[in-house]
Amino acid sequence: MSARPPAGLRSYLFAPANHVRRAGKAFEVGADVVILDLEDAVALTEKANARPLAVEALRRPHGARGYVRINGVDTPFWRDDLDAVVGPWLDGVVLPKAESAGHVQAVAAHIEARERAAGLEPGTLELMLIVETARGVVDAEAIAAASPRVARLAFGGGDYTNDLDLEWTPEEEALAYGRARLVHASRVAGLEPPVDTVVLEVRDPQRFRQSARNGRRLGLRGKLCIHPDQIAPCHEVFTPGAAEIERARAIVAAFDEAQARGIASIQVDGVFVDYPVAHKARRVLAMAGQSAADAGG
Repeated sequence: MSARPPAGLRSYLFAPANHVRRAGKAFEVGADVVILDLEDAVALTEKANARPLAVEALRRPHGARGYVRINGVDTPFWRDDLDAVVGPWLDGVVLPKAESAGHVQAVAAHIEARERAAGLEPGTLELMLIVETARGVVDAEAIAAASPRVARLAFGGGDYTNDLDLEWTPEEEALAYGRARLVHASRVAGLEPPVDTVVLEVRDPQRFRQSARNGRRLGLRGKLCIHPDQIAPCHEVFTPGAAEIERARAIVAAFDEAQARGIASIQVDGVFVDYPVAHKARRVLAMAGQSAADAGG
C-alpha cells in the first residue's frame, strides 16, 4: 500500500492488468492512483491469467495508490477477482456498473471476508463505485450510502451515454444530470466528491481540459484517465492555481480576524464574505494541500 498524496487524489489512471509492462509503467507517470483493470481491458479468455499479474505489479514499490477494477456483479468473475487480488499490496477496489445498494453490499461483504483471510483489519480497503447507467444514476443516493466502505463515486460517461443513446458533444450537456446526481448523492452520504468521467479522445488535450473544467464546475473532484498524457491537464484543472490560492488565503485570514472581533460578515476586495464563502475558501486551501494556519502566515 502507498500513502495518500498530500494534495489529495486527482488523477485515476487505468492500465490493463494483463500487460505487465504497461501496468508497471503506469505507476511511473505521475498519477495519484493507478487502477489495474480486470474488466473492459481484459478479454474473457484472459481474466484468470490477469489476476496474478495485477498482484505482481502491486507488490512492486510504487508511489501512486494501487486499485484494481474488478468485473461487475452481473458476471461470474468478480468473486474470483477479489479472492486473487485482496492483500496488503492493495489500496482499493473499483466496482464498475454499480446499479443498486445490493450490488455494493455483496461486494463489500466479500472484500471484508478476504481482508480477514489476508490478515488485514476489516475496512482497510477503499471501495470506489463507478456509476455508469441510467439505473445507477437514478439510485445514486442508495448506492452511495450502501456501505461504510464506500469512499467515493465515479461517473462513467461512456456507458452512460450509450445506455441512454445520448450524444456526447464537447460541451457535454448530456452529462450534466448524471454529474449533478452523483455530486448530490455523495454529499448526502458524507462521501468525498465524486470522480469525473474519462475522455475518450486521448489525442485531444483541449477537450480533456474542457471536460475536466465542466466536471469541476459541477462539484466533481478528479478524473478518470485512460492515457498518461491526460495526467498533466488533469492535475492542472483540479489543483488550485496561484491566484486562486492567494485569494482563498486572503479571505480566510480576513474572516478569521473578523471572527476574533465578533464579526461574521465582511467584505474582501469588494466581495461579501460570510461563513459559506469562508468555508469554500478553506476548501480551496485543502485542495492545494495547505492548512488554514498557512493562510494566516
